[in-house]
Parts: sequence; C-alpha cells; structure tokens
Amino acid sequence: MAKIKLKPKARKGVISIKALIKHPMETGLRKKKGKLVPANHIEHMVILHNGNKVVDADIGSTVSKDPYFKFKVAGAKGDTIELKYKDNLGKTGSKTAKSK
Repeated sequence: MAKIKLKPKARKGVISIKALIKHPMETGLRKKKGKLVPANHIEHMVILHNGNKVVDADIGSTVSKDPYFKFKVAGAKGDTIELKYKDNLGKTGSKTAKSK
C-alpha cells in the first residue's frame, strides 16, 4: 500500500482537497539493465465527501510517479473526505481526513 497525504481545507463553503499518493506508476515499457520493469500504476481513484462520491476517476499509466491531485468541492469545516484507489496489481489504499 502506498503512502497517501490528504489535506482538505475548508474556506467560504468550498473544500480544497490536496492529495499526494506515493506510488511508482510504472508503465511496463521502461527498461532497467536491459529488462522491462513490470507495470505498476493506479487504475481507479474515488474521493468521497461525507460518504457521497464526488470524484470517480480512471487513471492510466501515463500519470507520473507519486501523483498529486487537487480538487474543490462544496462543503464546510469538519466534513469528512476519503480517498480510495486501486492499482493494476489489485492493491488498494485509502485515507480519511476531516477538513480544517
């Protein structure tokens, strides 16, 4: 499971969500010492706001290593934001944070 930094910040009825996912994001096309590095990338990501889906994204191998995402949703201080992802190897990760 990759490390996730999730920082939701509320201001004037809008929550700015910043997310950094530590993940190698390998395409499966790069070579290292003459051998292909196996594919390992995030395929699907979901962001929930108080249990309601606000972002449902299909992500491919073209996204860079340790991807950073930024979203804005309507909400207030103290609301719960949850990020979940699944990669092509079947591994999953999630993180929950309250907006400040």
